[in-house]
Amino acid sequence: MILSKINNRFISYVGYTNNLQKRLILHNTSKGAKFTKGNTWKLIYSKTYYDKSKAMREEFKLKKNYLKRKTLKNNFLLKNEIN
Repeated sequence: MILSKINNRFISYVGYTNNLQKRLILHNTSKGAKFTKGNTWKLIYSKTYYDKSKAMREEFKLKKNYLKRKTLKNNFLLKNEIN
């Protein structure tokens, strides 16, 4: 899960990849997903899976679980004292 401040709001984005560092660079260089272009993103949560279908299931669950996303986001913001 990555996080960016857009229009004074913190927005999260969830996705899966087989190369986390490359994917984060793409998101931050306007070559990532359409939603993430033009913003600075920080990695706030990741989990490793060795099975693509399990990774995709976890991605789907996290995208739909607003409470878990909000908790992860708030914990990151508190830990890093970001306003």
